[in-house]
Amino acid sequence: MANQGQGDAGGRVDEALRPVVADAVGAAGFELEELEVSTAGKRRLVRVVIDGADGTDGADSADGAARTAGRAGGRIDLDEVAEVSRALAAVLDEHDAVLGGPYTLEVTSPGTDRPLTKPRHWRRNRLRLVAVRPREGAEFTGRVGDADADPDGGVTLLVGGAELRRVGYAEIASATVQIEFKQPPAAELAVLGGSDEEDAR
Repeated sequence: MANQGQGDAGGRVDEALRPVVADAVGAAGFELEELEVSTAGKRRLVRVVIDGADGTDGADSADGAARTAGRAGGRIDLDEVAEVSRALAAVLDEHDAVLGGPYTLEVTSPGTDRPLTKPRHWRRNRLRLVAVRPREGAEFTGRVGDADADPDGGVTLLVGGAELRRVGYAEIASATVQIEFKQPPAAELAVLGGSDEEDAR
């Protein structure tokens, strides 16, 4: 029962902190992907996962917008993680009453094995190879082309290097990015309207 109480308390802290954490992350030009508050001994562990904002979504500040526009492929480097960590630490210090004591802040970005569950995930991984498990039919691998921003839309995938297949987001049960150890075939990038330089970013 004690563990359940701690979990409930952590959930309440999550809800109280989420708006201010999301605002601070957004002001830096990123999006809040996950927020988890747990208890580690006598301290709170605040785990924050940030992701690069989709360029179509904009940012909450001029500096954030500039960084979003210039960021290579939406990927986050260690300097940016450190910058967000400092901004979040300042915000959390202002809300120490919510945390109820000392805390440890952990800021990370999603790994390459993060499932693609939102339109912005697909848009950010344009030209990358993904393994798709549809809700109906066999699993297949395709290269990401144009992807809609609307959750009711879908994505165009180049399957087998030749077939352009339009798939609705609602038709996808799960999808993950596949690691490639060499540059994608130029012919595939040409079909999708990309380039080696764009993919390398």
